[in-house]
Amino acid sequence: MKLTDFVVTEAILPQIESTDRNGVIAELVDSLVKAGVCPAEMRDTVINAIVDREQKGSTGFGKGVAVPHVKYPEIKKMAAAIGLSQKGVDFNALDKAPVYSIVLLLSPEDTPDEHLQAMETIFSHLQKETFRRFLRQATTIEEVTDLLQEADAQQIQS
Repeated sequence: MKLTDFVVTEAILPQIESTDRNGVIAELVDSLVKAGVCPAEMRDTVINAIVDREQKGSTGFGKGVAVPHVKYPEIKKMAAAIGLSQKGVDFNALDKAPVYSIVLLLSPEDTPDEHLQAMETIFSHLQKETFRRFLRQATTIEEVTDLLQEADAQQIQS
C-alpha cells in the first residue's frame, strides 16, 4: 500500500493554525470534510471518537510525529490528512517532545486489514529520519505530495 493511495491532497495542511491537540484534530477532520471524504454531519462525532482514542493512549509516538486514527462505521473509504505545525503541538507524546507532523487516518470499521496496512505504511515512512525531516521542512502542498510520491517510489532512505 502506498501513501498516495489514501492521503487526500486537498487535506494536506502545510501550516496548521491550532496550537493544541484537540484543535489540530478538528482542523484535520475539517480538511477531510471540505475534501468530501468525511460527511459534514459526522464532523463532531468523528472528532470526539479520535479525541477519545487519544485519551486512552497518545498516538504521538515520539520524534516529532503523531498518527491519530479511528475506524468509524459511516466512513466509506479510508482517507488521511496531513498537518504540519511550525510551533509544535503537545500530543502527550511518548518522548514528551512537541509534535510537528500529524497524519490523521480515518478508516471504515469493516476493513481492519486495510487500516493495519495503512498504519504500517505510515509508520514505516515516519521511522525514517530523512522522511521526517523533509516532511517537517515542507511549506507547501506540492512539497508534501512530492515527498509522498518519492517515499512511495522508495527513493527515501533512512
